Amino acid sequence: MHASGPFDVKLVSQPAVPGIEPARLDRRTIDKQFHGDLEATSLGEMIAAGGEVPGSAGYVAMERVTGTLHGRHGSFVLQHSATMNRGVPQLSVTVVPDSGTEELTGLSGAMMIHIESGKHSYTFDYQLP
Repeated sequence: MHASGPFDVKLVSQPAVPGIEPARLDRRTIDKQFHGDLEATSLGEMIAAGGEVPGSAGYVAMERVTGTLHGRHGSFVLQHSATMNRGVPQLSVTVVPDSGTEELTGLSGAMMIHIESGKHSYTFDYQLP
């Protein structure tokens, strides 16, 4: 199945965990509102690091999405892994296996995030039993 729509995201910088400051990691909370085929909110955390060359960086994140997907209610967790290699992005956002609840139990799939002119949207290819 396929879902798509826009989303709004708010990233808020957080202080480093005491003792890990020398690692120079950027930690942020995630607060999203999905619209379209996925009407949901999500909360999560992200850790990012920049490379020594401009345009190179990476991040990992986990977020719990709660709402309705094509009318089916429940929650699930998305796992992000992304790199930017001298300006060339590579992104993987997948459903954590067996993280679906309620009517989304057994959900699997992958989401793509699109950013055009500062606006965010998603496409989500998924399967349900």
